[in-house]
Amino acid sequence: MPAPPQPDRLLRRRAIGEQIRAARIHAGLSRQPVAERSGISLDNLGRIERGQASPTLDTLLGIADAIGVPLALLVQEEPRPASTGDVHRPGR
Repeated sequence: MPAPPQPDRLLRRRAIGEQIRAARIHAGLSRQPVAERSGISLDNLGRIERGQASPTLDTLLGIADAIGVPLALLVQEEPRPASTGDVHRPGR
């Protein structure tokens, strides 16, 4: 049985789902045509938009094509600051 997703990944998955939903609404599309055009079920699209499913790359590409946006728009993330333990300081 696979390990449960890390909390950070859950937040990131939800953010991607929200971006998919926002792009779909901005394009003036309901979930039904996007699901049909991307080859997934309406239920699965809803789960992806709510961050309850982890879509494959092929599914994300299909959703992007169905909405008419670049894939990068759906998966872009806000830059996260590095923790102080991750910072490399030359010469120290």
